[in-house]
Parts: sequence; C-alpha cells; structure tokens
Amino acid sequence: MANRETIIILDYGSQYTQLIARRVRELGVYTEILPWNAPVERIAALSPLGLILSGGPNSVYDEGAPTLSAAVTALGLPVLGICYGMHLLAHTLGGQVAPGVRREYGPAEVDIAAPASLFAGLDARQSVWMSHGDQVAALPPGFHALATSTDGILAAMGDPERRLYAVQFHPEVQHTPNGAALLRNFLYGVCGCRGDWTPGAFITETVARIRAQVGAGQVICGLSGGVDSAVVAALVHRAIGDQLTCIFVDTGLLRRDEGQQVAATFHEALGMKLVSVDASARFLGALSGVTDPEQKRRIIGEQFIRVFEEEARRVGDARFLAQGTIYPDVIESAGTATAHKIKSHHNVGGLPEDMHLALVEPLRDLFKDEVRQVGLELGLPEQLVWRHPFPGPGLAVRILGEITPERVATLQAADAIFLEELWAAGQYRQTAQAFVVLLPVRSVGVMGDGRTYANVAALRAVVTSDFMTADWAHLPYDLLGRVANRIVNEVRGVNRVVYDVSSKPPATIEWE
Repeated sequence: MANRETIIILDYGSQYTQLIARRVRELGVYTEILPWNAPVERIAALSPLGLILSGGPNSVYDEGAPTLSAAVTALGLPVLGICYGMHLLAHTLGGQVAPGVRREYGPAEVDIAAPASLFAGLDARQSVWMSHGDQVAALPPGFHALATSTDGILAAMGDPERRLYAVQFHPEVQHTPNGAALLRNFLYGVCGCRGDWTPGAFITETVARIRAQVGAGQVICGLSGGVDSAVVAALVHRAIGDQLTCIFVDTGLLRRDEGQQVAATFHEALGMKLVSVDASARFLGALSGVTDPEQKRRIIGEQFIRVFEEEARRVGDARFLAQGTIYPDVIESAGTATAHKIKSHHNVGGLPEDMHLALVEPLRDLFKDEVRQVGLELGLPEQLVWRHPFPGPGLAVRILGEITPERVATLQAADAIFLEELWAAGQYRQTAQAFVVLLPVRSVGVMGDGRTYANVAALRAVVTSDFMTADWAHLPYDLLGRVANRIVNEVRGVNRVVYDVSSKPPATIEWE
C-alpha cells in the first residue's frame, strides 16, 4: 500500500530501538527504523505521520554526539522523544540538559501533572522504567512539565501546540506496565493513526511487490523447514504460483528426519514444486577442520548459494532467490548504521559477493512474532508456524569446534531426545526455542564401573517474543533430569549434560 501510514523511529543507539518498533507495530501501526542522521528527504519520502527519537548511550554535550537536525523538526511532524531523545529535544529547542545530581536506573514512580495527551486515561501515579544520568534542567520555550518522578526529576514534557512530547523513562519495555497505553495515545491521539498494519494488509502489499519485482521470471526458494523460509515460500507461491520452485538442501547438518518432514509438508500437503538436493558430502567437506564460527557461516553461506545457482539453471534459468531473512538477522549482521555486528548470518553477512541471483526477501523487516502471524493468515499448518526456529547453518553452529560426521550424529541423537521430552511434558510451546549444543570439551565420567572420557552436551531453552532479547526457560527439574538421563544412556559418546541459564543479552540464543 503506497499510502500505508508510517511512523519513523530515528535510532540514536539505544539497545531498545528495535523493541520500540515492535511495540508500535503491535499497536497496529507500521514503523521503520532509520539512522539518526538519515537525510530529511529520505524521511519525508515515507510521508510519516510522526517521529520517535530513541534513547541512546550519549550525553548531548559529548563530542561527536548524535544530533537532531533543524530540517527534521521543520517538517512539523508530531515527535515523541524517549530518554536521550528527550534530552535532544530539550537541547535542540532551547532548553537545558544537565548531569543528574541523582541518577535513576531501574523501576521508579512518576506523578502525572497533565493527564491529557500522552497520559490520557492513565492513573495519576505510574510505575516506569528509568535508565539515565542526564536530565532536563530547564524546559524549552513552549513546553510544559507533564510528569515528575518521586525524586523530583522531570519525567515527561510536552508542547501540545507543536505536538512535541518527550519522556525520561522507557515506555517500550515490559517494566513500564502502561507503556503501551502511552504509545497508543501518541500514535492515535497525537499522530492520528488509524491502525492499518495487519497481517492481511502485509500479505496484500507483499504479494503485489513480489509480482512487480519478479515479473515473469522463475524463482527458487531455499527451504529449510523452519517458519521463516516456510512463510516466504507460501508468500511467493501465492504471488507467482508455478514460477516458484522450492529447493531443500540436505547439508548433512539437519535435525533427525528433517528431509522427510519437509517433503511431506510442502510437496504433498501444500502442492508446491519441491526439489531435494543431497549436498551433505559437499558441506561437510568444505567445513572439515574449520572451528571459527564466522568462517563456518561464510562457508555455509557460499555453499548454499553455489547449490542454488546450480539448481537455478536446471529449473528454467531462474534469476531470483527467495529466502527467509528477518529483521533480527539484519540487526545482528550490522544492518543498521548504529548497530554493532554480533554475528554474520549465513543469509546476510555470509553471502558471496559474486552471486548471480537477485534476492527476494519479503520478511526482511518483520520480527519473528509477525512472521508467525503472517504464516497463520496464509493458512500454513499451526504446528509448522509454531515450530522452534532452526538456524540456516544448521547444526554447524551448535557443534562448537570441529565438525565431523560422528559429532553431527551425536548431536542429532541428543537433540531429538530433548525435543521429544519437551513435547511429552507439554513444554514445547511454552518455550520459544530449545536445542542441544555439543561442546568442544570432554570430561571424566563413570559408566558401568569404568572410567569414561567423553563429550559434554549443553541444553539450551529460552522464552522470548521477539528474539531480540530472551530469558532462559525455567524448565521443571524432573524434566531436565529425564533429558539428561536419556542422553547419557542413549547417546554414545556423551557422559555429561549441563543446562544453559544465560539470558540474551549478555549471551546470544545460539552459542555461535
């Protein structure tokens, strides 16, 4: 939809920028994240209904600190500044920002002085989440204090005539219970949004965009069996029908029985053209002796593309490759100007520069939960839509250290036991992602009155809604005990099982 209502988030380096975007979309409004120094022409071209200025780690007085262009404020759009965004509005528009005498980090209470606009319908005292050192010491001309913390620090300010607002706290995090209501007030009450961002609207728009990009060309889709590539296949198939050929590549790094499950779902149940390619020897050979995770991803990314290019020539000289890149992949592969590179995803940072296929990436701007909603709207089986994510590089990033056929077989057996027990205990849908990691260490054990020196397997299970942040799943002890007992007894070469209780951040969900 060319006239889709849009909110622009200017990213000043906050760890919560993507979370702001998710919250806005959950409220039915499409949003795009742009770097803080995006040209004003680029912003204006999107015809946004409003702007949100994210938080960030800087002080407005730091040398080289990100700024707010006068050309942006001259657009006359509604603005909501969050944390550093509040300081920036005050500093830019004639107020004063100063180092806080008392810093506020964590939960706080704020008292609402002006219950209209941002705080319409909310109680006079609100629990919020603070994270700041600087504070607004003097309001810019035209602004009024809307809320103060119990420590007496300005917590919100606004200029209703110019539709400019700012808050010192973070409404996007769950620790601000009524943050969604505040954002809703800004989107609908201040910006005048209607809320046209729905899975159905996305499908309609995306189908039209795919048709325009592809025309009469042939498309191949790299199908892994995971939800992302499945939704891409369904979207492209709806757009161009038999112009699409799905290609399932057996890399030798898949979960147990993966190939049969993919064939049953996509060819037999959904009627898509599916070609299965056994490239296990090729992938395992290329990975022989490799231990660095970034090198693994680059090798796998290149091998995938080479297989796809070869298969493309066999299906009518296809010129397009559809793949399931989603927004967290882009962010972690340093897809924004202010993001640090966490790891290269095989389908983003791992692609070879000389590839001959044009990419079709309809999910590139979606979060995982949005992908699932689109999948259900497309009519994909619920069991497939809610399947746990499986990384494109497969078990290669769950085998730390060298990859060998023997280590792959060990991990496949252990992983199958873990997932089987999760299903039996009714815990599979309660976790967002669960898997086993084979560690590059061995430990001493005792089995059958004899000494063993064998592999260590780590169980990993997390709960999350967006995969940008995650917490470890508090699985029942008896379940963990059953899994560990079965792995040690049934998987040759493993004598110790540990459970990963790290959150993201500081850890990532996958170990590599």
